[in-house]
Amino acid sequence: MTSTRDRIIQAALELFTAQGVTNTTTRSIADLAEVNEVTLFRHFGNKHGLLLAVLEGSSVFGNLGESLVKYASHTNTVSQALKAYASECLDALERVPELVRSVVGEADRFPPENRRALGQGLTAANRYLAQYLSTVIEQGQIETSLAPEKLAGLLNSLILGYGAIELTSEFHELWKDRADFLDTLVQLFPNGVVSPPQGGALSMRDATTQDVADLPPQLVHDILQKAKKTGHQDYAIAYVLFAAGLSTREVVCLERSQVISDAHQHVLQIEARQVSVNQWVLGKRYGSYVANPLTRWLKTRKDDRTALFLNAEDQPLSIAELGERWQSWTEGCVTPSGKIPSIEQAQQTWCIDMLLRGMSLENLSILTGLDLIQLQPYAQRAKERTAIAQATRLDQKPSQHHS
Repeated sequence: MTSTRDRIIQAALELFTAQGVTNTTTRSIADLAEVNEVTLFRHFGNKHGLLLAVLEGSSVFGNLGESLVKYASHTNTVSQALKAYASECLDALERVPELVRSVVGEADRFPPENRRALGQGLTAANRYLAQYLSTVIEQGQIETSLAPEKLAGLLNSLILGYGAIELTSEFHELWKDRADFLDTLVQLFPNGVVSPPQGGALSMRDATTQDVADLPPQLVHDILQKAKKTGHQDYAIAYVLFAAGLSTREVVCLERSQVISDAHQHVLQIEARQVSVNQWVLGKRYGSYVANPLTRWLKTRKDDRTALFLNAEDQPLSIAELGERWQSWTEGCVTPSGKIPSIEQAQQTWCIDMLLRGMSLENLSILTGLDLIQLQPYAQRAKERTAIAQATRLDQKPSQHHS
């Protein structure tokens, strides 16, 4: 049987949610809870005391944290998990629009203990997110100079800020819609503000000790063949990842006008630099400069969209959608270390292959936009590959020494 106190709290939550804190009277709460108003005062003192109990007893923040754990365990990319978490947060806010409007507009009238309770709830949500981010940082899935708690606070602030704007204002035109906001959010975090900045020093881990792991030729070819079976666009995307060594952010930002191809070269214009698109990928040729997976994709295009790669709605492909495609191509694939290939390894594979084929670090820096410090891990991995190849060749020669 529900206690009197719980009935009052539930009634208050319903009315605060429906009409806001200011417009809700203690009398209306008491009537809905079917108690005397004096009973309400005896339990909570006043309306703000009741609001404090509502905030402290709400499980919404804990539920959001649990939802993040759930999404993280069912998605293979950080982008997917964060996008699902952000969407769940916004859903939760939209279920209590009047309460959000009251909190935004009336918080300065709340007693300190009410504001403290609200802050503690936000801290709880932040703690769950920080724990998740700490895990993916340790696993090397993202790089950041921020502590996980600070990064979580920044992400939650953006989500809550967007929710407050949507519920308290109209015609702001900051975002086309929620999907636009979420796509931008996941681009900013796993592939923007928390990834190594172009031309800047690596963070979280020293560049000289950062792990890079190139993929073996057969695995790369398997991934490209799976992409080919999916369609012209998927094949072209996979080809660009392995033949030009672009980051995911650079791939989704490509436009058709940035593709320059003739009989002598095939390049992509990336801001102020150009990157060659290779005919050869790890010993296998994928056409010519004028006839390859990318040029074939462009020939099939019947639309007038400027973006090079599109989603099902004919909008520019997002980083999250690119990650989903990679996930489908790599399903069932395992790296030599026993892990699922990550999309970042495509760029790593290209960089190391270029070094093995004789490119200097200085020229690789020009093509990638990365500085020499950032490229040191790639140089070290190329040296390891060269040493292994030399040892293998020596092992295949008959020894000239006899015991």
